[in-house]
Amino acid sequence: MITYRLDYDWHPDEAEEKLMFEAFGKIVEEREKGVAGYYHLPEDSKLLEAETRAYLSSNETLRECETIVVVGIGGSSLGTKAVDAMLRHKFPEAKRLLFLENPDPVDLNEKFSRIEKEKSLFIVVSKSGTTIETMSIFKALIARFGLDLAGGDRSRVIVITDEGSALCSYADHHGLKAYTIPENVGGRFSVLSAVGIVPLTLAGYDTCSILEGASGMVRRFFDGREKHLEKKAAFIATHNDIYRMNVLFVYASCLEAFTRWYVQLWAESLGKIDAKGQRIGLTPIGQIGPLDQHSFLQLIMEGARDKSVTFLKIADFENDLRIPDISLENIEKTDYINARTFNELINAECDATLQSVSEEGIPVDLITFDKVSPGNVGEIIVYYELLTSLVGAMLDIDTYNQPGVERGKNILMNKFAKDS
Repeated sequence: MITYRLDYDWHPDEAEEKLMFEAFGKIVEEREKGVAGYYHLPEDSKLLEAETRAYLSSNETLRECETIVVVGIGGSSLGTKAVDAMLRHKFPEAKRLLFLENPDPVDLNEKFSRIEKEKSLFIVVSKSGTTIETMSIFKALIARFGLDLAGGDRSRVIVITDEGSALCSYADHHGLKAYTIPENVGGRFSVLSAVGIVPLTLAGYDTCSILEGASGMVRRFFDGREKHLEKKAAFIATHNDIYRMNVLFVYASCLEAFTRWYVQLWAESLGKIDAKGQRIGLTPIGQIGPLDQHSFLQLIMEGARDKSVTFLKIADFENDLRIPDISLENIEKTDYINARTFNELINAECDATLQSVSEEGIPVDLITFDKVSPGNVGEIIVYYELLTSLVGAMLDIDTYNQPGVERGKNILMNKFAKDS
């Protein structure tokens, strides 16, 4: 279970209520007309999950592998990486997931040194099928490990891409197992498609429960039972000229990768030019509590009042590690916390920080997991996807394109074409 609390005294006026009503209608229309397909993934991917488990049970190479190497960047890896980080401590027997994302030669060589070909499965993820970083790393893997895709290594390579893409054609040519991504699902919204469900299922995670958690949130939202989402979106959209940044402060190390996924989702979806030609800049910032209380919090408290803050915590870490009842000479003032659990300490720090920020008049909201579970992971993913779509609808922008990113890709291609 996840609870959501808006900790600011804001009540929408008649115009803002109308904005919320119209935005909800736009989201309903998007789902019905297939403008964005992620709304259907929690249900549609249940069949994919079952098919993947069946494929795993029938493939000896997959069953015996110990490491799943995911080759992808951005939306092709961040969501899967976030889920792996959140659930790893709950599924200690899950196969290791190794992500090859960045074309940094030092990083790549270090990760290559940890790969044993005969104990690894390689999953190449690219929606377009021509992502330059992903394809370059894939070529490096073929060369480094002598992958024989016409022979014995065919069963240890899987591709995930759009139907009809260049990578899909490559897979057909070599007889590689291929999964496709729905055309109307963008990369940053694709974690509950084959992009995430296939590697996570093969690794041994309970992806069925992840999808159930996501499905429940989608169902409640469209039934009108998650009104807090619309209110939060309306506050963000109507105050974007004041609060230009949203800080996601997560109080658990396992949630750090989730902030990276959130940053891409938010920035690439909502950093746009609106219908009036105005530049909208809703900047997402991911922070880890209590670590960043000793740095970034100062900027929030006494810097420019241009930020709202979302706190995300876990009520029950299901771990009873305690602070020893030990008194250290000259440091006795820290004894007030002796014999309490670290679970109590980290959540008390979250609550105290939230209170201090709120008392400064800074808009805050609180999201609380009762505990880390696959269902909660699925729910929080869809929560942020729905929030992003609502804000985009209220700002009258195209939430699902990324022209600024495409421009850079074209410049890169032209640069190398000129140099060759």
